[in-house]
Amino acid sequence: MSTAVTLDGITKRFPGVVANDDVTLEVERGTVHALLGENGAGKTTLMNVLYGLYEPTAGQVYVDGEPREFDSPRDAIDAGVGMIHQHFMLVDPMTVAENITLGNEPRKWGGLAVDRDAAREQVRELSERYGFDVDPDADVEDVSVGVQQRVEILKALYRGADVLILDEPTAVLTPQEVEELLAVLEELTAQGKTIIFITHKLGEAMHAADDITVLRDGKNVGSVKADTTTREELAELMVGREVLMETDKPPAEPGAVSLAVDGLRATDERGVEVVSDVSFDVREGEVFGIAGVDGNGQAELIEAVTGLRQPESGTVSFGGTDVTDWSRRRRIDEGMAYIPEDRQERGLVMEFDLVDNAILGSQHTAPFARGGRIDWDATREHAERIVAEYDVRPPNADATSGSLSGGNQQKFIVGREFERDPELVVATHPTRGVDIGSTEFIHDRLLDLRNEGRAVLLVSSKLDEVQGLSDRLAVMYEGEVMDVVDPEAVTEEELGLLMAGEYPEGYGPESEAGDAGCVATDGEPNEATQPASNDGSEGGTR
Repeated sequence: MSTAVTLDGITKRFPGVVANDDVTLEVERGTVHALLGENGAGKTTLMNVLYGLYEPTAGQVYVDGEPREFDSPRDAIDAGVGMIHQHFMLVDPMTVAENITLGNEPRKWGGLAVDRDAAREQVRELSERYGFDVDPDADVEDVSVGVQQRVEILKALYRGADVLILDEPTAVLTPQEVEELLAVLEELTAQGKTIIFITHKLGEAMHAADDITVLRDGKNVGSVKADTTTREELAELMVGREVLMETDKPPAEPGAVSLAVDGLRATDERGVEVVSDVSFDVREGEVFGIAGVDGNGQAELIEAVTGLRQPESGTVSFGGTDVTDWSRRRRIDEGMAYIPEDRQERGLVMEFDLVDNAILGSQHTAPFARGGRIDWDATREHAERIVAEYDVRPPNADATSGSLSGGNQQKFIVGREFERDPELVVATHPTRGVDIGSTEFIHDRLLDLRNEGRAVLLVSSKLDEVQGLSDRLAVMYEGEVMDVVDPEAVTEEELGLLMAGEYPEGYGPESEAGDAGCVATDGEPNEATQPASNDGSEGGTR
């Protein structure tokens, strides 16, 4: 088998940072090669060198055995190298065909006009060739995230890419879309394409890749065959120490109701009801989880809970007080922290440095404000503490949020929200795009808060995460809570059925499991809402 890409001794330095340190990597043609590592390990920087976004400080790039020097992505594309970035670069109001052919449109009338019919036909043929099932006439803003990713891949293939670099391609996909993507990669390699797959997820690397190379602190610390390694071996290579692969969770000791949601209804931007009569409570000293396929009302529900969306009806109570009409700022002041689903749209101001971002939502309160003016010394100390304690890389509080990788942006937001000393943490996908070492740290910190008597409302599309951390687990489908279940007793198959809108045997409103999900809305616990002990006794979850 021939070599498609060779990176020989690649070093890339930035002021004060060595992002890649003498990295050598070989990628065989027609294979999927996973580039695995923690956030800030240098994975994306290395691929940006291959794609021509960065010029290496030292080292040589070879494509098909030929030495190459790329001054821009255009040079890389001309050499058959394409890159699909973690955050898609599509024009939402334009159609799929227009996005794919943008800048390379077929022309007619002697080049005076774009031949839109020819563009649609070319995109349709390309889609069918790779089994993508993409409608050329659909507007990009109306298709799912998974389809948008396929559009990005087709964009690269349209331009003649033989080597495709995918940067954290599953970070924003549902479990079903992940499976569809892996099937796409299999079809691409079957037709001779070569895939370099940047990830921090061990399971996906082992499942999708033929070969895996691990970067740590900018260095290549090992390359292995995917079918001969273990999760434990890869985790240790990534982190440089043994990593606990399972969460150690002591029994919950739930107290008073912290958050109570009663009969909540909410609509989306089109006026369509997407949250339908949802009720539940979250108690001090417990993690209440919400599972479901993205797009089933979880986002709008959490926005109503945190003050970012006004519900159509129903109430949200926090600490026994009706806060339905409270602003987001007032909820922060009263102890409600929030890790948002979209870190770039809701969590950070990308042009601001980390010092500024560290006090978002708290810039008007002590110790960051005194006499109506911001105390920049206290603010900088706060930002530097978050950077250090939550392992944000590079460790530079003066860096802009936009200059960080997605995983490091996430770690910074998690640190900021946890450091508010909250009474309630609303955590939506808290480890999305975060490496295994940082995931372990975030999980431990969530459980620390729970064990200290704080309340945690957790929303996650990762079933292992939401099952492993939750004391009670609600499953949402089409805006409704299907059931509240015992996360230790429910099987993955049963969860999958509930997430698809079907009741497995023994579940549902009339079942014992359904009774366990009943909610007291008067602020007082009843037997049905009390999580049970870890011995499996009756009364709710274990």
